[in-house]
Amino acid sequence: MFLDNRQVAMDSALEALADSIDYFQDNLERLRPALRDTLKPHNEARSRSMRELQELSRKHLNMLPRDADVERDDYMWLWSRLKSFVGNESQVVIGELLEQERVLMQALSTLYTHPLPDAIEPVIEECWKGCRALIRELYAQQKPRRR
Repeated sequence: MFLDNRQVAMDSALEALADSIDYFQDNLERLRPALRDTLKPHNEARSRSMRELQELSRKHLNMLPRDADVERDDYMWLWSRLKSFVGNESQVVIGELLEQERVLMQALSTLYTHPLPDAIEPVIEECWKGCRALIRELYAQQKPRRR
């Protein structure tokens, strides 16, 4: 079955959401405990939004669930570990989380260029706001702490 442009945009957004959730979960142990605790609520909200968006996409856009790109996930995990050899591990993860947010926001922006069912719009807006909140938090975590 071929996807129309709107379905392709939705699929890209769902893939970006899934990638960001997977990356966070795969790298939990690499984060400082305080940072992990700060970021967990963002990840939990994102997981809820993704499940809701998947359900709405099946219902309103006739989309079927798709498999994750396991090879890509493995590559990203390995590349991240290699970068940690030359940098602060938490800072490497924060940088990659920021990149995940940029990719997700770009996918959401593309999705916004298509007409969407009314039920989907608030979920997309919630994802967008979640990205902005997480970006603010990640930038705050990059600043040197005063003691």
